[in-house]
Amino acid sequence: MSLDPELVAEVRRTFDQQKAMSKVGATIAHLAAGECDLRLPYDITNTQQHGFVHGGIVAMIADTACGIAARTTMPLNMGILTAEFKLNLLAPAEGDYLIAQGRVVRAGRRLVVTQGDVFSFAGDKRKHIALITATMMTVEFQ
Repeated sequence: MSLDPELVAEVRRTFDQQKAMSKVGATIAHLAAGECDLRLPYDITNTQQHGFVHGGIVAMIADTACGIAARTTMPLNMGILTAEFKLNLLAPAEGDYLIAQGRVVRAGRRLVVTQGDVFSFAGDKRKHIALITATMMTVEFQ
């Protein structure tokens, strides 16, 4: 199912308003109904003391990918806020770039349950570095 072009424009506009995403260098790599992939290039300013991308930034892009995936299931006058998430960090976040994939498991009127994965890419090697389950709540904007 393709997305309404107005919804795509709204999602991209609201993503661009997230100053945290621009600060770390994340971009939307894929957008479809109930799906979103974010790409984060490796940047030393996003690392912790051992040179790995900081776990907080991994959590941020995973949560945002799930939130955007949830947002694609809502009408234009609705928004999404994270109610809760659980993140498992599986391996250090290193490599050339990360991809955070969010997908909708079930979209209700008030709550949207999502899951996601974060992968690191180094050359032609892909490593699964994080797993997230997140519940988003819908909010209506006037």
